[in-house]
Amino acid sequence: MSLAPRVVVVSRATELSELVARHGTPAAAAFFLRTRGRDVDEVRARDAAQAEALATATAGIPLDWRRGGVERADLPRFLFAPDDVVLVVGQDGLVANVAKYLDGQTVIGVDPEPGRNPGVLVRHRPDDVAALLRDRPAPTPLTMVEAVTDDGQSLRALNEVYLGSPTHQTARWRLTAPGAEPERQASSGLIVATGTGSTGWCRSVWLERHSALRLPGPVEAQLAWFVREAWPSPVTGTSSTEGVLGPDDALRVTVESDRLVVFGDGLEADHLDLSYGQTVTLRRSATHLALT
Repeated sequence: MSLAPRVVVVSRATELSELVARHGTPAAAAFFLRTRGRDVDEVRARDAAQAEALATATAGIPLDWRRGGVERADLPRFLFAPDDVVLVVGQDGLVANVAKYLDGQTVIGVDPEPGRNPGVLVRHRPDDVAALLRDRPAPTPLTMVEAVTDDGQSLRALNEVYLGSPTHQTARWRLTAPGAEPERQASSGLIVATGTGSTGWCRSVWLERHSALRLPGPVEAQLAWFVREAWPSPVTGTSSTEGVLGPDDALRVTVESDRLVVFGDGLEADHLDLSYGQTVTLRRSATHLALT
């Protein structure tokens, strides 16, 4: 006998719940907000909107289906099953946070505060969930990026991966881009982004340097990459500082610092550690995010 489908609800602690956890009581949290010139009623309203959205969305799960739940902070320790349906209730960034832990599971993004979030990845309202689970529309496959080290570590991301110093000091490496000679560089970090990520951090770098590159779209099998603030010197160059990786292209970076890290989508706590002489390959992931 086959098991009923399981829906895993992913959420994030609200600002109010985090403040209460830090200060001990709702009254103490409200006092703290007032001392900072903040309106506690706004924070309470957003907390209530999140709670209402979660209640409405979970009410749309069929009664005979199995259910699970996980908060953003616990994602690295949560085990998703291959046939889970992942229901993300929160901001667009929460979809990116969960994407790196999935391997083809369908994701439904639910916006608890329409009009406040861009709604690029959380495309649905809470009361849409019942119909989405019943009809199971075909998901959109969004391109992901991955980093793989020469000792077998790997990491995936939906928006971008960052390689650099954990303290944001100068990072040193030897970079080999497709069709280019290896180049030693000193930089504040390397970003390799998907089309989904090209609306975020990647785009800010692209705009700042007035780049002529065409950034890829979310479903395109291409990645954009930028070396930030490359420093020219007698031993470091600035010839290979941006480009687009095709479906089968890769960047290879050999570390020439004592320690560098790679993390994805802003989750610095969940990272790969790299030491002098290690090589990391950055490329399009074979895994897509299946987003409804």
